Amino acid sequence: MAVTKKAAAPKVVKESVKKAAAPKAVKKAAAVKATRKTHTGPTVVVKQVRSQIGIMPKTKGTMRALGLRKIGDVNTLPDRPEIRGMIARVPHLIEVNRKGA
Repeated sequence: MAVTKKAAAPKVVKESVKKAAAPKAVKKAAAVKATRKTHTGPTVVVKQVRSQIGIMPKTKGTMRALGLRKIGDVNTLPDRPEIRGMIARVPHLIEVNRKGA
């Protein structure tokens, strides 16, 4: 059987109006800054010092909940019982420093 090729339809070139990217980027940065949570009161600084390779999936979930993905990642969290409980589950993977109020 002979294979026939279909003729390609001519491409329609649309001329788009270029908008200034700077104002949009500035708005996005302001929105991100506005949505960030600020912690009032005592905080805990956690740093991942060991790899997550070979650890249980539940432990990996705890590390993600602490905001840690790679070795060297640092996150500042509020000093609350829930956070302290997560830290207690993964002390062999992280370093913890406490900041005052």
